[in-house]
Amino acid sequence: MSRAPYVMGKSDSAFGRSQKIEDTTMGWRFINPKLKELYGVDTMPQTAENVAEQFNVNRADQDQFALVSQQRTASAQAKGFFSKEIVAVEIPQRKGDAVVIDTDEHPRASTTLEALSKLKPVVKADGTVTAGNASGINDGAAALLIASDEAVQAYNLKPRAKIVASTAVGVEPRIMGFAPAPAIKKLLKQANLTLDQMDVIELN
Repeated sequence: MSRAPYVMGKSDSAFGRSQKIEDTTMGWRFINPKLKELYGVDTMPQTAENVAEQFNVNRADQDQFALVSQQRTASAQAKGFFSKEIVAVEIPQRKGDAVVIDTDEHPRASTTLEALSKLKPVVKADGTVTAGNASGINDGAAALLIASDEAVQAYNLKPRAKIVASTAVGVEPRIMGFAPAPAIKKLLKQANLTLDQMDVIELN
C-alpha cells in the first residue's frame, strides 16, 4: 500500500491548471463525475463510517472490538500461532545489518481502551471511525497453492485444507464493508453448514 498510485483527472481545457491529484492509498479516487454519480468515490474509512451509520454501530462498540482484536493478535503472536505461515523478509540497508520483517507490522499489543477512546475520528468530526478501530495501512503479500485431486495424486502433495464451497454477493459500493455478512449467510446455506460449526473464521 505504500506504493499506491496517485490519480489525476482529465483537464477541462488545453493547458488547464485545475487538475486535482488524489492519493489512492485510502481507496478508489477516480475523479470522473460519471463514475461518482454511478458508484460514489468513498474511501475505505468513509465506507466504514457509512456502515456504522446505517447499522447503528457506535464508537464504544468499535473501540471495544478493536481492543479485543489487538489482544487476540498479541496472544496469537506470543504463542507462535503464525510463525509457520510467515516467511521472514530481509531488507538491505545502505549501512549496517539488514532489517528483518518476520511479524505483522500493524498490531499494537500495548493499546488500551482509554487510548483508543481518545483518538479523533478520521472521516468527520462527529464520526466514529478512527485510526485505532479501522484497518491499518500496511504492505504485505501472500501465496496459496490450490490443486485438484488429480494434481495432489500426481505430485504426491499433502493437502492442508479443502475448498468445499464458494460464492459471491454484491452490495452498494458505499457500504462495501457489509458484504461479508450476506456472503457468509449464502455460503453456509450452500454448504449446508451453520456458524456454530466454524472453528476459525478469517475475514479480510
